[in-house]
Amino acid sequence: MKIVIIGGTGLIGRPLVDLLQAQGHDVVTASPSKGIDALTGAGLAQALTNASVVVDVSNAPSFEDDACLAFFRGTTANLMEAARGACIRHFVALSVVGTDRLQASGYFRAKLAQEELIAASGVPYTIVRATQFFEFLSTIADSYTQDGTVFLPGIALQPLAAGDVSALLAEIAIAAPANGIVEVAGPERAPLAEFAGSWLGAYDDPRGIVVTTASEYFGAPADNRTLVPGAGARVALTRFNQWLAAQSRERAA
Repeated sequence: MKIVIIGGTGLIGRPLVDLLQAQGHDVVTASPSKGIDALTGAGLAQALTNASVVVDVSNAPSFEDDACLAFFRGTTANLMEAARGACIRHFVALSVVGTDRLQASGYFRAKLAQEELIAASGVPYTIVRATQFFEFLSTIADSYTQDGTVFLPGIALQPLAAGDVSALLAEIAIAAPANGIVEVAGPERAPLAEFAGSWLGAYDDPRGIVVTTASEYFGAPADNRTLVPGAGARVALTRFNQWLAAQSRERAA
């Protein structure tokens, strides 16, 4: 079938394109660099012609509140209009576990607005909420660093590898629409500080970690339930230590 990947040149999109092409699908890699811009609508109608599935793994270029909202509202409105016109049979969008619980954050308000537009569109859909990626741990550590120490909130994570997200999306894209939310997560749940400490150790990063009493995640109130999935989530196979070992081998190659 013809499958269009919005954001097909990014961390999740690029391996997703490769996986679906390997299965024999006709995959369109959609991004502004390819002349297909979901925010302006340029090239969308042509890209979606004769397509069966659209997968949106794009992300806002800015995390500023108004810019995020404008991006997700604008791109999603254009995508749903184009999807209805093309009679798309399945629209898949990547979102984040905990989106509805992190509404003090402008980014997550924008993601929820995206989800609501998709659900109200009339197009058969699946919203895939993923937990935080292993690859994001460096950004988390950097964002919480002060004077050479990482001050982290005492909250739990159940992260997964970006490659596993792509693999799960490839399965979900060709399956029947859920017309609802599917959660995906990694196989291990532990304190954020534990994952961050392992990452720092694997990269010989000298920063120490202090667990604070703050109950927040990038400024939004959070606790041990906020960023972890509920019952029934699809669980990826790659464990964190396996991923770290693979990263070490790649750096040594």
